[in-house]
Amino acid sequence: MTNPTLENNRVILSPLGLDNYLELAAVAKEKNLIQYSPSTIETEAELKNYVLKALEQNNKSQAIPFLVYDKQSQAYAGCTRYMNIDWLNKNLEIGSTWIGKNFQGTGLNGEMKRLMIDFAFQNMGFERIAFKVDERNVRSRNAVEKLNAVLEGILRQDVYLSKEYKRNTCVYSILKNEWAGK
Repeated sequence: MTNPTLENNRVILSPLGLDNYLELAAVAKEKNLIQYSPSTIETEAELKNYVLKALEQNNKSQAIPFLVYDKQSQAYAGCTRYMNIDWLNKNLEIGSTWIGKNFQGTGLNGEMKRLMIDFAFQNMGFERIAFKVDERNVRSRNAVEKLNAVLEGILRQDVYLSKEYKRNTCVYSILKNEWAGK
């Protein structure tokens, strides 16, 4: 499958690659932007490594990474991806999403998530979409809940964020029949 470009009135999600990832360099340098993630992106080398890992997963058909362009502000805002793609069982996650602080609370995240959900259900044939969020990340949890995703449970001490701290991860999902007509 060729990585698609998704677009609506607010956002363009284009394939993320080594040819365009530096568009994210300024946003990636923001302090604590991905504090609830096990990844690091603040330096150019860390950002490149982050993109290389996403592209490696993409080459294995396990992920589809996107560069986020906010049409309203006419600026690159961050990135997101389909990930942990299970083609056989028609399940995937939307995650590894981060957008700059100037874009948070503007409605951009909801617009990009709706675009991705619609495309996954209508064009890719998926039946379940999951979101995994650090239990402490109230802002992201609220954003996922606004999409009417259902909290399935909490994975206790699921992911190391540092050598000293292992987070609890909230697992949400939306089923295709629940999304119809949203």
